[in-house]
Amino acid sequence: MKLQELPNIGPKLAENLRQAGLETPEDFRAAGAREAFLRIQVQVDPTACFHQLTALAGAELGVPKKAIPAEKKADLRTFFNSL
Repeated sequence: MKLQELPNIGPKLAENLRQAGLETPEDFRAAGAREAFLRIQVQVDPTACFHQLTALAGAELGVPKKAIPAEKKADLRTFFNSL
């Protein structure tokens, strides 16, 4: 399986993940969405936005980002705002 086969992971986000050292879906799942986002923000794109975080969280859950439960999205927003 390739990174782009995960929900929400297009060519650009897949490239960001690879540049952050997460080459495979297994690498991504082992790190988790938050860690992957932090790596992208520090190593690749310091302007990474909340939408990128929700895309990663959806990929981790195996769902489109629109299907992330409201409680989980609120938790992600709190995390993002704390950065």
